[in-house]
Amino acid sequence: MSIYKRLGIRTVINGNATLTRLGGSIMPPEVVAAMADASKHFVDIIELQKRVGEEIAKLTQNEAAYVSCGAAAALTLSTAACVAGLDAAKREKLPHLDDSMKSEVIVHRHGRVGYDFAVRQVGITFVEIGNENGTTPDELENAITEKTAAIFYFANPSREHLWVPYEKAIAIAKKHGVPLIVDAAAQLPPPENLWHFTQMGADLALFSGGKGLQGPQSSGLIVGKKSLIEAIAFNGPPHPFIGRGMKVGKEELVGLLAAVEWYLNQDHKEIQQSYEDQVTYYAEIFKDIQGITVHRSFPSEAGQPMPRTEIRFDAEQLSITRDEILQQLQTGDPTIDIAGAGENGVVINGQTLMPGEVEIIANRLKEILGK
Repeated sequence: MSIYKRLGIRTVINGNATLTRLGGSIMPPEVVAAMADASKHFVDIIELQKRVGEEIAKLTQNEAAYVSCGAAAALTLSTAACVAGLDAAKREKLPHLDDSMKSEVIVHRHGRVGYDFAVRQVGITFVEIGNENGTTPDELENAITEKTAAIFYFANPSREHLWVPYEKAIAIAKKHGVPLIVDAAAQLPPPENLWHFTQMGADLALFSGGKGLQGPQSSGLIVGKKSLIEAIAFNGPPHPFIGRGMKVGKEELVGLLAAVEWYLNQDHKEIQQSYEDQVTYYAEIFKDIQGITVHRSFPSEAGQPMPRTEIRFDAEQLSITRDEILQQLQTGDPTIDIAGAGENGVVINGQTLMPGEVEIIANRLKEILGK
């Protein structure tokens, strides 16, 4: 009996996305094995964190790297590094900032995300720039003051036309000596993003460890400037104060290293083709059913360059609404979680599907519609 059966928990076929509420992603055997091996011994965590960071930095063509307790912790620790640096007295004060500390972070008004509280919990104030018509470089430059601790970008290609382009923003940030940080938590694929932002000149780039990398769900990855990575480690665990609760276990440290190694060794063109094949499969399966149309949706909801399958339902012809279909998928056996799209559609994301599950979803949809 599996642990989930023993606990009375239903497992889910995830055709939605690498969502935290569904457990992120499925770790490959190489990652699980590395974590199991790491669990068998005691080690110096600070030393392990440093060595793992060095190895990941080499793999990702970066100056330095740090494994955090998820991408949200990466946001908090990166902000703390910009505010407190290697100053023990300032570290102890966070999040209660005084006049001697930089206290503002610049963000695009139309770049805000629900997770940016992880930045604000350091005690800083957001200075918003731009509007629904876009943002000019002058707006960014004029927002920089002696209180500016950092400039944050929350990467999503679908909204970046409203922002100051990365290259211009990086030039402005460097001119004023202000760190520019890119939260790219969900921006894998493409794998090149692991070094793309930093090679453009961003000081740090942040990624989720449990999404595209398929590492431990409770891990995150920070890559970039060595000086900032050192300050992140100084403000992070096992040290006290703001980072203490953001512990990263030896298993997650080794697991994320194994995940990065595994991820970079994959045939990403073949993976992308498998997503295209899924769209073709669903189009063929449902081509003769009145009231159903299949479309290729690109890019993903996070702006990733990967296709998804969008299926639209005509409620009048099918005598069932899209929401009723989703409800039956979620409450049936097996439990299937896919995202709604628009008023009458769903989107199936191949990134989180295991072998055979594409067919299971298709058969379950046919069963529901057949009723």
